[in-house]
Amino acid sequence: MLAIKGGRIITVTKGIIENGDILIKDGKIAAVGQGIDIPADAKVIDGKGKYITPGFIDAHTHISTFNEPNTMPGMHDGNEITNPNTAHIRGIDALNPNDMAIKESRQAGFTTCYTGPGSANVIGGTGISFKLKEGATVFDIVISGSEHMKMALGENPRRCYGSDKKMPSTRMGIGAVLREALFDAKNYSEKLLNADKESEPPKRDFKLEALVPVVRGEMKCRIHAHRADDIVTAVRIAQEFNLDFSVEHATEGFKILDFLKANNVSCVVGPLTMGPMKMEIWDCKLETPGIMEKAGVNFVLTEDTASSTKYLPMHIGLCIARGLSEEMAYESVTIRPAKLLGLDKRIGSIEVGKDADIAIFNGMPFCNLTLCEKTIIEGVVYENLTT
Repeated sequence: MLAIKGGRIITVTKGIIENGDILIKDGKIAAVGQGIDIPADAKVIDGKGKYITPGFIDAHTHISTFNEPNTMPGMHDGNEITNPNTAHIRGIDALNPNDMAIKESRQAGFTTCYTGPGSANVIGGTGISFKLKEGATVFDIVISGSEHMKMALGENPRRCYGSDKKMPSTRMGIGAVLREALFDAKNYSEKLLNADKESEPPKRDFKLEALVPVVRGEMKCRIHAHRADDIVTAVRIAQEFNLDFSVEHATEGFKILDFLKANNVSCVVGPLTMGPMKMEIWDCKLETPGIMEKAGVNFVLTEDTASSTKYLPMHIGLCIARGLSEEMAYESVTIRPAKLLGLDKRIGSIEVGKDADIAIFNGMPFCNLTLCEKTIIEGVVYENLTT
């Protein structure tokens, strides 16, 4: 049994508890409040003067799929750039529990991340959520049943295939590739459903099979789109096929706030410190989260690439200085990404019954002078300040 005593507890969903205690038993939060009766045999962590938060969550990373440290320059595992539709690719096949980004992100207070293929292909394959704990194999860290399908619009697919004079070389081509794949998957799904009535089921097709849960609304789509018109295209196609989806990056989302709100679009915003490396991110700015919050748009924040996740709290601090509320800052890396990942019953807030995933900071978590002293995952304490 483990106890944290006397800290400033940011529960996220039930307010802030000053001089509060947390009791942890069997990897779960057993009690939260002031003056909790701590069993004599419990190991006690002194939380006085500390900020105690739910373990942070980054809902869009490429941890391990882009492999760190990189052993073959220019040869990341994260993008299978051989066909615009690689729906059957699985990010779990590149997930290495020993990737350096896992420890570095954990030391910044992160306890859960989602990782998957990149955005080179129109349909990139599935990613998965995982805990940032120590493990010998992927089975020790992944959260089964949390797979999502990656899709991408805009410059990335155009650059990867258009430069070779292959389809898609235009935004129109990207839309056509995506619609055709979804249309074929829908027909394949219907044939599977009717297989009992037919003499033979359809011939097995790995790509279409991977998209069956997508067109049935059983698997969320994560659609990469930076530019405002690409975001609108993503929403239009998703609605055409009744998809459960989120828009990833949404860099120009601030230009279409009314559209996003009217269509109840969930956005995974970031990274927000990108330079103007390509046209569709020229309008990337740190004010976007604050603007979206004021407009009532649903969003979470991400740092996107590999071990850069460790910098997300500091960058959220920059967003707070530019209009993002402190309350929303906490939500954007806790309960909101937990909901987006479908894991909010387990993680994302400090509540009785949830996984004991907790971060202990020696100051305000979004200040660049603050360090995460301890990260707790399912009741296991990781000391971050040891040399």
